[in-house]
Amino acid sequence: MKYFLVSFFLTFFSFSQQTKYVDFKTAKAEIIFSDLIKKEIEGLVTYEFKILKDVDSIFIDARNFREIKYKLDNKFEDNLYNGKQLIIKHSFKANSTHKVEIVWKTTPQKTMYFVDWANPSTSSGQVWTQGQGKYTSNWLPSVDDMNEKIEFDLSITFNSDYQVIANGKLTDKQINESTTTWHYNMQKPMSSYLVALAIGKYNKKVEYSKSGVPLEMYYYPEDSLKFEPTYRYTKQMFDFLEDEIGVPYPWQNYKQVPVKDFLYAGMENTGTTIFADSFVVDSIGFVDKNYVNINAHELAHQWFGNLVTAKSGTHHWLQEGFATYYALLAEKDIFGDDYYYWRLYEYAQELLNQDRRGASTSLLNPKSSSTTFYKKGAWVLHILRARVGDKAFKKAVKNYLKKHQFKNVETNDFINEVEKTSKKDLSQFIKEWLVEAKFNYEKIENILYSNSSFIKQYIQIDCKNYTSKCKEYLSSLISDEAKIKTINQIPNRITKQDFKNSIKVRQAIAKTMRKIPLELKQDYESLLDDKSYITTEIALFNLWNNFLEERHKYLNKTKEIIGFNDKNVRTLWLTLALITEDYEVENKPIYFKELANYTNDIFGFETRQNAFQYLTQIQACNNNCKDNLKQATKHHNWRFSKFAKDLLKNIADEN
Repeated sequence: MKYFLVSFFLTFFSFSQQTKYVDFKTAKAEIIFSDLIKKEIEGLVTYEFKILKDVDSIFIDARNFREIKYKLDNKFEDNLYNGKQLIIKHSFKANSTHKVEIVWKTTPQKTMYFVDWANPSTSSGQVWTQGQGKYTSNWLPSVDDMNEKIEFDLSITFNSDYQVIANGKLTDKQINESTTTWHYNMQKPMSSYLVALAIGKYNKKVEYSKSGVPLEMYYYPEDSLKFEPTYRYTKQMFDFLEDEIGVPYPWQNYKQVPVKDFLYAGMENTGTTIFADSFVVDSIGFVDKNYVNINAHELAHQWFGNLVTAKSGTHHWLQEGFATYYALLAEKDIFGDDYYYWRLYEYAQELLNQDRRGASTSLLNPKSSSTTFYKKGAWVLHILRARVGDKAFKKAVKNYLKKHQFKNVETNDFINEVEKTSKKDLSQFIKEWLVEAKFNYEKIENILYSNSSFIKQYIQIDCKNYTSKCKEYLSSLISDEAKIKTINQIPNRITKQDFKNSIKVRQAIAKTMRKIPLELKQDYESLLDDKSYITTEIALFNLWNNFLEERHKYLNKTKEIIGFNDKNVRTLWLTLALITEDYEVENKPIYFKELANYTNDIFGFETRQNAFQYLTQIQACNNNCKDNLKQATKHHNWRFSKFAKDLLKNIADEN
């Protein structure tokens, strides 16, 4: 009966929104990792809060904790817990302030990830968090409602051989016998989903923005030569966004940390972006895959999402649409107007394809796709800025951020500011671009056509019905994008002259020309010298596939190339070396062992996925490979887990 009453109370209380009754002010947490292999964590967190209305209970979210109890105001103790919330029963009076100390132990099932601790062949492990969409309350008793903003201070005790990174400013490092306690202090409040920590073996470099904000950039010790291309343009983008937004960066510092097997490309935790180490690249990798856009996007979130936070999913575009738009403005500052409009054009194509599938939704639909929130949101801001003018738009953004800083917002909060500064009624704009589900591509294309000669030229290219003019395009001064469009439309009409183009255009030739004419063989071979890992991968396979008698030459030329972090070139090379019958027969066992070893969980899931695919294609996924594949089905990255499950099923079906 007692459990029923607690459950009923919580159901009622959750719907009545706890933020109306209590305002949590500060949280001071002490965290200890008691067993890394078993993924056990324990700690003490102290909350100070103010009661807004008389109430007989409040709660703290805590999901699936093994042990948890509290002491209120150093007097009242209890452990009333239903598996999701710790309930603090007390006759709370309006305007009173209180302190509650919570002691807990848990083994987080999600949100906090323990990487490489159980594998004895690894020299180091990592711990990192991902709160958005997963709930920080899986590892830290906290408040899931993002409308509750709290100032968090974290103290984390860990092995002294490791770096511990968390939100805020590092105020002290207490050296113990074999551990270090890292004390991080935040000065301003944030939603609990933005609390973060990352632990691993890192070096770091610090630069300072024009306004004096420390920019702490972390990297693995072995990746020192990749530091510059990975973090290229970071300071420039930071300075640009502070100036463009018109509101100073709101946090004490800005940290960026790469981690293994991250769930997404990046996450904008307050002052502490965590991103996938697959974006750690060298100068060659930078050409095809770099961190610039993600870097700018997560940085923009420090204002849009962290400083001001949407009240609910209905207004999610205020975070993702703004971050996408301002990231694009930062890239425009680096790469120019043509790049800016090209990206807008790509966004429009993605939205058009979504619309053709019947999947378009309102920007204010909380169940909309990422494409809608991110890409349509960015387009809405681009159109709105053009409609009201730069001056009114920038002033409105500045007023919106200052008025609602450290608070939660709805779409009307932003629109109201734009209407004030522009003195325009935006009701029709809201109906057409925010409320309407259908994507108006015709208007979008007209905007692009009239504002960018670069895009106008691209749209006008049409070689589906081949004309003599098309023959001249690839040697003309038209854009690389227009040339690539031409190549895709006339892949069988490539000439020797066409290889005298930029690396991007040459890559398009590599992709489209599957059957290589003998007269173009030497020109196609030159693609192996391009500073692009994607071009190298494509060209190696196509040359190997077209010219059987020269396979040794191509393999010897590319033998030392690794590629991106996922070893895209190396895993292909090993596969081709294994199935080329007379190539280094004495080394085949060594090559097979290396390729098979890449399926092991000491490697990032992208590398493992490449190895699994190649071994399966050449029918060489042995029992050890299958065991690793079975283990991969339980991986925390759901995309990789799904890949492993699907591949296992395919192998079983074939047998």
